Amino acid sequence: MIASFIALSYIQDNIGWSFGFGIPCAVMGTALLVFLLGSRTYRCYPLEDKSPFIRIGKGLADMVMSRQSFADRLASEVEANDLEQHYGCESDEDTKLVNSGNLLGDERIEEAKRMLRLFPIWATCLAYAITFSQNSTFFNKQGDTMDRRIGHSFQIPSAALQSIISIVNVTFIPVYDRVLVPIARNISGLSAGITQLKRIGIGLFFSVISMVVAALVEKKRIETARKHGLIDQPNATVPMSVLWLLPQYILFGIMGAFGMVGLQEFFYDQVPDALRSLGLALYLSILGTGNFISGLLVSVIDEITKSEGESWFSDNLNRAHLDYFYWLLAGLGAIALVLFVCFAQSYVYKNEYRSCVIC
Repeated sequence: MIASFIALSYIQDNIGWSFGFGIPCAVMGTALLVFLLGSRTYRCYPLEDKSPFIRIGKGLADMVMSRQSFADRLASEVEANDLEQHYGCESDEDTKLVNSGNLLGDERIEEAKRMLRLFPIWATCLAYAITFSQNSTFFNKQGDTMDRRIGHSFQIPSAALQSIISIVNVTFIPVYDRVLVPIARNISGLSAGITQLKRIGIGLFFSVISMVVAALVEKKRIETARKHGLIDQPNATVPMSVLWLLPQYILFGIMGAFGMVGLQEFFYDQVPDALRSLGLALYLSILGTGNFISGLLVSVIDEITKSEGESWFSDNLNRAHLDYFYWLLAGLGAIALVLFVCFAQSYVYKNEYRSCVIC
């Protein structure tokens, strides 16, 4: 994946976007054809369960219905006891049907409650996703204005720097598992070293640090452009190496190793067993929603700052203020981190919750 990403970035930058998009299209078409050729050999089984969203909806409905007043429940019980004493005991079949219905309703209610308990964690991690979406947008724009020469003749595509995130991920995760986890295990006594929420929290912390570093680097880039009289020359190359962007890409790789992996583990593990298929969907929905919010945030800020003078996202990046935007994201990330810590401290893991219920 890393090699293909670098190669496609080079093709798009040096040959053309038509080839840059055409090659992946041809590869995907070939892969789809191979997939369809083997469709006759695939084993397909009908799904026994209905949509998990229907199950959650029924659980929420059961939860609302179960909130009837104590007086109503007491009246129903008294009436049932009177009928039982007058006509005799109810049949075993009726008792079984009532009990099975109650058990199913209680199970759905508990599943709905667990999903609701996940929402604060989901919401506070949106700032993380907003930050992560910047690596494929504004980071590239910064790199396009900088000196991208490596050696005397080779010019690295700015988009290829995104591969550093994957390289750091691949490199750091084994270090985390083999070095950091044993150390943390000796301290905490946990088999995983640290809890899933702590791992996510570390990822949120690195997202804040990465935006602080990105803001400082962008401020340095603008000052360099001003120093060399390039403020009004948007197509000129700022005499500042693109390698200045490496720290923020490296930090993105580390925050991915903690945050993204932690989010995948957390949501897959903490959703109810009957709704396990939603675990990965919840994680992906954070990234998708974060991208939408990032786009909305850029549009709103662009309109506000444009009306007051130069937009933060001016086409002339030397007159824009991406550094202000990065500082804003760092502030939002810090607020989200504080809220996340508050919610994480009161969160009860699924296994612990079951133990409490049994006790």
